[in-house]
Amino acid sequence: MKLVFIIGDAAVGKMTVGQELMKITDLRLFHNHMTIEPVIEIFGRYDGKTISEIRDVVFRNYAASGNYGMIFTLMMDFDLPSEWEYLEHVKEIFEPYGTEFYYVELIAPQEIRLKRNITGNRLKNKASKRDIEISNQRLIKDDQNHRCVSYEGEITFDNYLRIDNSEKEPDEVAEIIKDTFKL
Repeated sequence: MKLVFIIGDAAVGKMTVGQELMKITDLRLFHNHMTIEPVIEIFGRYDGKTISEIRDVVFRNYAASGNYGMIFTLMMDFDLPSEWEYLEHVKEIFEPYGTEFYYVELIAPQEIRLKRNITGNRLKNKASKRDIEISNQRLIKDDQNHRCVSYEGEITFDNYLRIDNSEKEPDEVAEIIKDTFKL
């Protein structure tokens, strides 16, 4: 089993790169909004506890499935110990199955991410982003309040890759990931 974490700031392209990576590997994509959107729809608001519990069920069952592997996308604030603990929590679910872990951090400046924030693919898959003005304001506010780009050398995991995808197409980034990790 392989688990590829795609980490990055809002609208950096995690889901889209994950979609492209799924097309060229036997990995399946579990992007973070696959749990966020239904919970918002049901509860009328974001409910982190419920989202986390749903994800854990998916992780446990997938880890035991015998499938080739999973791509999981998430936004991470590198200053929060709880975010690092969450990565370890997910790893603990998969470790008993001999899982190999891979980490991809995507980075791009805010002006590029604001353009990506309104793309058709993003809006199709993420209903909570469809109010563009609010979504853009949230992206800008998150940039001010959270550090979602690692410092150089901060991530010391084996199988870690940092990609500035500002000028790269998602399929190109997916090929880099596939080739680097031999997926």
